[in-house]
Amino acid sequence: MAKKIQVGFIGGGNMAEALIRGLLQGKTLSASQCRVHDVLQDRLAYLKKTYGVQTASTPGPAVEPSQVVILAVKPQQIPKALKALIPLWSPEKLLVSIAAGITLDQLAKPFPSPPRLVRVMPNTPALIKAGISALCRNDAVREDDFQLAESLFKAVGETVRLDESLFDAVTGLSGSGPAYVFVILEALSDAGVKVGLPRPVASKLALETVYGASRLARESDLTFGQLKDMVTSPGGTTIAGLHEMEKAGLRGILMNAVEAATRRSRELREQHS
Repeated sequence: MAKKIQVGFIGGGNMAEALIRGLLQGKTLSASQCRVHDVLQDRLAYLKKTYGVQTASTPGPAVEPSQVVILAVKPQQIPKALKALIPLWSPEKLLVSIAAGITLDQLAKPFPSPPRLVRVMPNTPALIKAGISALCRNDAVREDDFQLAESLFKAVGETVRLDESLFDAVTGLSGSGPAYVFVILEALSDAGVKVGLPRPVASKLALETVYGASRLARESDLTFGQLKDMVTSPGGTTIAGLHEMEKAGLRGILMNAVEAATRRSRELREQHS
C-alpha cells in the first residue's frame, strides 16, 4: 500500500477478524494501523490479544483517526451504527460496508451529504484467505479510493467490480454458494459410505476431489464442460454417473437454488428500504 493509512472497523465479528488477519499476515497493514470498535468486551479483548490491534468500546477512537472505516456489523445494526458514525464523519474518509442487502443509497441517506462509499459482498472462505468479494461504489468515490478498497479485500482472496444492480445475484451465487458446496461434499461422503467406504475415507476422498477439481478448473484455460469431458470416456463409469445426475435434475436444482437465494436477497433488501 503506497501510503500508510489507518483503518477502523465498526464491528469485530468473524468477517472483520478475517480481514484483520489477512491484512496483517500479508503485511498490507500493521497492527498499529487497525482499530476495532465492538460492543462486546470479550470480543475486543480477544482481538487485542490475538492480533495486537487497538480496540475501543466506543466508535470515536476507531473512526476519528481512520482514513478508511469498514462497517462490519449485521444489517439490522446498520441504522444504529450510522447514527453513531455521522457526528464523527469528515469528507476525506472512505466508508466501506460489508452489510448484506444494504444499498449505497440506504447507507448514504442518513448523512447530511453523501460520503465516499464502497459496498462489498464478501463470502465466508475469506476466513482462510480464499474468498471472493464483489465491490461497487457511489459517485463520490474516486478511482484511487476504489483501488484502496480493492487492496484491502484482496488480502482475503479475489475481487471483482460489479454494478450494484447485480449484488443480489452475487449474494445468491458466491455469498450463499459455499453452503451449496458443503451440501455436495456431505452428499458425496454419504454416497461413499453407501458403496462401502469408511466414513473418514469417504469424507477425505470427497473433500480432496472437490478441492482438486476446483483448483484444476482455476488453473486451466479449458471451460468447465471441456474439463468434464476429459473425465468422461465413452461407455465408462463417469458417463453412467452423469446420466443419473441429469435424470435427477442436478443442474436445475443448483440453478434454482441460486435463483431462490437471489430472490430472497432482493426481498431482504426491500425490507430495509
